[in-house]
Amino acid sequence: MIKNKDYYCVILAGGIGSRFWPISTSKLPKQFHDILGTGKTLVQQTFDRLNKIILKENIFIITNEEYVDLTLSQLPHISREQVIGETVMMNTAACNAYMAEKIFHLNPNATIIVAPSDHLILEEKSFMKDILFGMDRASKKDILVTLGIHPTRPDTGYGYIEFEKKNVDKFHKVKSFKEKPDLETAYKFVESKRFLWNSGIFIWSAQSILNSFQKYLPDMYYTFESVEGYNTNREKNEVDKIYPNLQKISIDYGILEKSDNVWVISSSFGWSDLGTWGALYENFDKNEDGNVLHGNHVYTYNTANTIIKTNRDNKIFIVDGLKDYIIVDTDNALLVCPKNKDQKIKEYLDNIKKMENGENFI
Repeated sequence: MIKNKDYYCVILAGGIGSRFWPISTSKLPKQFHDILGTGKTLVQQTFDRLNKIILKENIFIITNEEYVDLTLSQLPHISREQVIGETVMMNTAACNAYMAEKIFHLNPNATIIVAPSDHLILEEKSFMKDILFGMDRASKKDILVTLGIHPTRPDTGYGYIEFEKKNVDKFHKVKSFKEKPDLETAYKFVESKRFLWNSGIFIWSAQSILNSFQKYLPDMYYTFESVEGYNTNREKNEVDKIYPNLQKISIDYGILEKSDNVWVISSSFGWSDLGTWGALYENFDKNEDGNVLHGNHVYTYNTANTIIKTNRDNKIFIVDGLKDYIIVDTDNALLVCPKNKDQKIKEYLDNIKKMENGENFI
């Protein structure tokens, strides 16, 4: 296909992915792992998927400065200028304002898709169709577009998007954004058929999102507008100076929840944000006992609905009598916990940090 030279992409690859510990660590976060066993890491899969519709040179990756070299080692076919390292992690409003200004200075006619680096997308043709539809709409109107996913269950782990009314072309005006609900509320959301999961994938023209920053986060807007060296060798020093003083706020809170020009595409393309081990379990093939076994020399007895993952070939694993558990073994750590407590892994890590030499294990 002929790729539109005005279409750009920003891949967000700076998170630590602490809920995927002990595979994901501060030195090697989950986006740089082949967690799905495909032969490619999550960031490589994300880049390859978006490169099918976006020119290679129009794809930028924004990450922690510590991961710039790691990103380039996994994506050696892109230039150093396409990987942007944040010196301080400032949530998602700052990085979106920065990248919108940077891309606008390259091409004032740019339309941008912003996508996390660690999502699972099973039906890529449907995904690309929705992305191109959204980019076409966003390039022609002063709107902010998000992708909402048809909920397949009442899930308390996702935020929800409420839309005003159904349109024939599955393009709806957003009425409100809802935080992660309790189970009873999640049931009501799904039954109403007026709510979608918030995928965290956004599409907008550079001009439209900058207009929104000027209106809703003016301090951040004018701070980035003051940078004179975009896309020159002065850019990094100028941005590094202003970054620590920016407001730490998400793009959702700072812009989207306040805006009256947000639209959502109602999508179904086999999506998961892979935020937890439980989410990963749901997306893996399972044996007759409902177990997901990744690794050699793993033997189970009276064990069901459990994920066991190891990269160690020099050890035999025998598991007897467990149901609905997560077992992950690495060179540095062993995790054994109930699947329904996978959200507590961040709490476990907070306790480890208090230990002597605790940082060596996370």
